[in-house]
Amino acid sequence: MQAAIGLARRALGRSWPNPAVGCVIVKDGAMVGRGWTQPGGRPHAETEALRRAAAGARGATLYSTLEPCSHVGRTPPCVDAIIAADVRRVVAAIEDPDPRVSGAGLARLADAGIEVVSGVLSDEAASVNRGYLLRRRHGRPMLTVKVATTLDGRIATQTGESKWITGTAARARGQHLRATHNAILIGIETALRDDPQLTCRLPGMGDQSPVRIVLDSSLRLPLSAGLVATAGSQPTWVVTTVNADTARAQALEDKQVIVIRVDAGEDGRPAIGAVVAALAEKGLNRVLVEGGGTVAGAFLRGDLADELAWFRTPSVMGGDGLAAVAPLGVDVLKAMRRFARQTVAELEQDVLETYIRRF
Repeated sequence: MQAAIGLARRALGRSWPNPAVGCVIVKDGAMVGRGWTQPGGRPHAETEALRRAAAGARGATLYSTLEPCSHVGRTPPCVDAIIAADVRRVVAAIEDPDPRVSGAGLARLADAGIEVVSGVLSDEAASVNRGYLLRRRHGRPMLTVKVATTLDGRIATQTGESKWITGTAARARGQHLRATHNAILIGIETALRDDPQLTCRLPGMGDQSPVRIVLDSSLRLPLSAGLVATAGSQPTWVVTTVNADTARAQALEDKQVIVIRVDAGEDGRPAIGAVVAALAEKGLNRVLVEGGGTVAGAFLRGDLADELAWFRTPSVMGGDGLAAVAPLGVDVLKAMRRFARQTVAELEQDVLETYIRRF
């Protein structure tokens, strides 16, 4: 199962709207087949592993990080392929919360006389598919808030200069984060100031660039912006409010930008709860939030930041620099947003700390 979980990680960022699943097939102590969810969610991991195993799957044990599907979608059910391959035993890490499956896949296998075991390394497998599980169970994707700061939590000087606070190794790790998420989200101020491309620039990984999303309540994103100019080749979404100008929205859509309208919050900006619900409806499982302090603050204020990727450089800017997080209205310590640290990695002179939200 550890091997299957490792394979599942290969699909992170590329399998949406499907989960990132890994599968290995073992017979007589040897691995005879392996697979992971392919880009766009098809083929499934089990189908890939069975294809590679061929006749070797007969009498073997199949390990999957998620319950095999039992419904007809764009492809036949995986359980049918497993039964047809004459697999003897199936070990699944977690059940699929998709109501079309939700235990039915394992039941079908058991009814066919296949030995079924579930719950093996379930916590590790659930961690890989945290975004998919959140979307199925709570109607929202997993949100990773990424910031790069000085030791005193500043992301730019008072004049807005921010390139580059961290070094090359930290920036490369940030690019890898983009590749493992379905989408990258920024606010309109970042889009106007930096005119970013928001692609994955690691060698050989350009095809793993995520969907680009801009929060833009007044549709100020220029038609000349790089994000708009490349929307035909790299998906670009703009999330605005229901009251945004119709002609302006049409002009963006004519450039192949997808405009998503949601209710506005009290501040007139897209309500964060409505934003994450809309992104879940689009099938996104994992979203990387790279906006400035206002955007980071909005997700933290809404208690929607599931993970933090905090890059820290050994420098001090002082209180006149721009803060990484906008005010959250915390006036007592118990109101602070609390996280549990998961990892610490040294990246040349910088450090990356990752945290998960405490529920």
